[in-house]
Amino acid sequence: MIRHAMNSRAGFESEYPFASKFFDVDGVRLHYLDEGAGETLLFVHGNPTWSFAWRNFVKDLSRDYRVLAIDHVGCGFSDKPQQYEYRLAKHIQNLSQFVAGHDLQRVTLLAHDWGGAIGMGTAARLPERFSRFVLFNTAAFRSQRMPWRIAACRLPVAGPVGVRGFNLFARAALSMAVCRHERMTNAVRAGYLAPYANWHDRVAILRFVQDIPLSPRHHSYATLASIEEGLSQFRKSPMLFVWGMRDWCFTPAFLEEFLRRFPDAEALKLPDAGHYVFEDAHEAIIPRIRQFLAAHPA
Repeated sequence: MIRHAMNSRAGFESEYPFASKFFDVDGVRLHYLDEGAGETLLFVHGNPTWSFAWRNFVKDLSRDYRVLAIDHVGCGFSDKPQQYEYRLAKHIQNLSQFVAGHDLQRVTLLAHDWGGAIGMGTAARLPERFSRFVLFNTAAFRSQRMPWRIAACRLPVAGPVGVRGFNLFARAALSMAVCRHERMTNAVRAGYLAPYANWHDRVAILRFVQDIPLSPRHHSYATLASIEEGLSQFRKSPMLFVWGMRDWCFTPAFLEEFLRRFPDAEALKLPDAGHYVFEDAHEAIIPRIRQFLAAHPA
């Protein structure tokens, strides 16, 4: 039985003043925002965030563009089924259904963390629907890099207790993933944590951590390898990388690997921003994105 998300904005109403919309993916409700009109910008979050992370971008860019921001199944205000295939391939399937179901065309993908692999996997499935890419501190290729702080969350007993029981992954990110701690006000902290209030609601946070494929034996390894192989078809597409250079997870080494694969891409390197680069530096990022979009019409 699926328990629908409560969709409460208590404590962060002004931070996230958007109308909720829902899309059915095989009987599960996927929550999303759809603001503004014009060329389509699709924002895809990672773990343990949700569409709340993009709120400053939605507020600004929706003045001139159609801005959509989804919550993956298990995240944000989407349904959080307990018996569900929380794997990379399933998230790609869900996003592909969302894009095709809305008949989105000439899409600009903006993605962070897990959103990079999910978004690029979707673009590889539906390449005719995507035109431009803006990737933030992410990966869409295989890597053996895993910080110990994340590896610890994968331990058989301690992982579920820490991540689902005490919400340590989401709570720790509020300090470890940012450099400008003064920005993490009570309202912002409430917004990030609101959808993950209990063991039930934190199911996807743990499953994302467990789904990181480091060896060919992992069930998502082949999916990630396929995404990596599909990157080359976008080599000539307009591409902008936005990178918090103080990210201890998706370090500058990941940016260098992307730039090796996309030598014509543009890069915005932010020396005083961390993994939650959208919190540390949105004032610098949004004008740069606007410049990128204007220079490369969809």
